[in-house]
Amino acid sequence: MTRNDITRLFESFDHMRVLVIGDVMIDSYFRGKVDRISPEAPVPVVHVNRSEKRLGGAANVARNIKALGATPILCSVIGNDLSGSRFFDILEKEALPADGILTSKERITTVKTRIMSGSQQMIRVDEEEIKPLSNEEKVHFENKIKELIDRYDIDVIMFEDYDKGLIDASLIKAVVSYAHINDIPVAVDPKKNNFLDYHFVDLFKPNLKELAEGLNIDLPTRSVEELIQANLKLTEHLNHKISLITMSELGVFVGDENGAEILPAHIRRIADVSGAGDTVISVASLCLAKKIPGVWIAKMSNLAGGLVCEKVGVVPVDKQTLLKECISLCDGEHE
Repeated sequence: MTRNDITRLFESFDHMRVLVIGDVMIDSYFRGKVDRISPEAPVPVVHVNRSEKRLGGAANVARNIKALGATPILCSVIGNDLSGSRFFDILEKEALPADGILTSKERITTVKTRIMSGSQQMIRVDEEEIKPLSNEEKVHFENKIKELIDRYDIDVIMFEDYDKGLIDASLIKAVVSYAHINDIPVAVDPKKNNFLDYHFVDLFKPNLKELAEGLNIDLPTRSVEELIQANLKLTEHLNHKISLITMSELGVFVGDENGAEILPAHIRRIADVSGAGDTVISVASLCLAKKIPGVWIAKMSNLAGGLVCEKVGVVPVDKQTLLKECISLCDGEHE
């Protein structure tokens, strides 16, 4: 790709619509300073001076999509509770559409609360109830997804799976089939429970741990040859087109019909890895929709994931910074 290709690609993001299907949550932060140990127990006392609530899970993917200039259509189920009301309030504040969010009296809204001292996370408290949707809710949710596909001119569909019970094999099969009928590519950020249910998708993005657990294999050396064999096994199960396997400090593995390789991670000053996977799948999905070659999907996604790791907390990628880095990478390859 040339720098003009990359510039035009980033400009095209502004005209894209992305359907994001997955588990949403609130990321809650209490920030302060530790200056003493509790007299009640040998634990640090954090004197809180600031608190905030952000969109998390699939909703953080929607934030990344919006930050890249595209329009995210978020589709999920939350609880009919106080945290659910707060979730809608944050959606409105972030100027994100809420017409794909359903509420349930049988579920609670997932909230992950992090206690921070400076840039150090002291503890995380999770409020969640992991269970499948009822049969009635499943029908309603699937119909809502099809309604959104029909209503909007969707460029790409993303599954952002956090194993909270929202997504199951039957939903995956129905949505992927409907996507194929409408000629819409499908990208997946999987978790363990549904790992081998994402048949015939266009892009599949596990991390190393998820790959090993999902295929029930060991990856002792993490070499290209070892990952190629694992990817062959994965492709036999799923019949998907592109594998994008994130490997943290080792970089990213990409495999498709044109071959396979490992792209090394770029040297960064890592502050927090939270949310990096959300950024990677967001960039990858937009590039997938524009039919960018797999290796360049991996290169740009790899850069994006590294950029957000330089920030504390779960934050979306900055589009202009990413564009500059992608152009620099392109210029470097053409020197």
